[in-house]
Parts: sequence; structure tokens; C-alpha cells
Amino acid sequence: MAKPHEQITAVYAGSFDPVTLGHLDVIHRAARLFNKLIIGIGRNPDKSELFTQAERIALLEPHLRKLPNTCAQAYEGLTSEFVLNTGGTVLVRGIRDFTDLSFELLQANVNMAIGGVDTVFLLTSDEHVLTSSTYIKQIFEMGGGRRRALVERLVPPNVAAALEQKLGGADREGAEQS
Repeated sequence: MAKPHEQITAVYAGSFDPVTLGHLDVIHRAARLFNKLIIGIGRNPDKSELFTQAERIALLEPHLRKLPNTCAQAYEGLTSEFVLNTGGTVLVRGIRDFTDLSFELLQANVNMAIGGVDTVFLLTSDEHVLTSSTYIKQIFEMGGGRRRALVERLVPPNVAAALEQKLGGADREGAEQS
């Protein structure tokens, strides 16, 4: 239990490949709850990365400037070890739906068992419940990047521009027809 005036450092860890408006919503809300929030940019061995960890941090940093109690750091290995190595005492996870909850409960139990790290769940705001980095990349890969306004409903403009650069955008369809 936290003692009065104890500083609580939380870690919001994920792959953030790319960062979405849903991620930023959780970051803003968690930053209000904890004294310090570290956004841990990790690797998911089950997914192939589009952006390097350095690129993901660069895409995230402009959105952290107005949140002085936040920072982003890349890490390798176990999330629970990263939390403990940063002085964190709690892990923050966003929950969109029952599927997320089921998966995250298992992860929370593993993190508690191997690292003694508690997990705090924040429900995703209604407008971001369907936001997924995987789906956003698929939208671009299937040609949806031609309609940038559509993608900017899910990611900030700097991320939409980076996706356009990596995956193609307005002229992708024309290039495929050539």
C-alpha cells in the first residue's frame, strides 16, 4: 500500500507499433493518476515490427511534451524486469474488450508471479475501443492510406505521415497499376 506522499512510478509498456490515439488516451489518463509514467517501448516476439524502437519513440515524444511526468524508453526482455529496473511499482494496461481483459489478466498474473509487479487496468475510452495498431497497418497495406483523413481518426497526424512514408499512401495504387 502506498504511504501518504509516496511517489508512485508506473510503466505503460507495449510495442506501440505504431502509437495510436487509443494509446495516447491511456497515457494522458495514467499521467494524471501517477507521479511518474514511463512508456516502455518493447518488442512483441509474435509480431513483425514496422517501425524500429527508435522510430516509435520519435513518433511518441511530441505527444509527451505537455506531460512533464512522462518519458519513453526502449527496452528488451521481460516487461516485469523493465518495470523493476526503472523503479516502477505498477504496470498500466489498457483494456478495449473482453478479449483484451482475458489476455491481460493472464499477463498480470505472470508479472506478479515472476516480478512482484502489480497491474492497473484502464478501460479504453469509447471512441478508441476499435483502435488497433495491427488494424491500422492493415488499412494502409490494403490501400486505405489513400484516405489520410480516415487513418487520422485512429492515429495522430505525425504517425499517419510516417505510415504513409513506410507503407505508401496516395500514389501506392497508381504505382501498383504501372
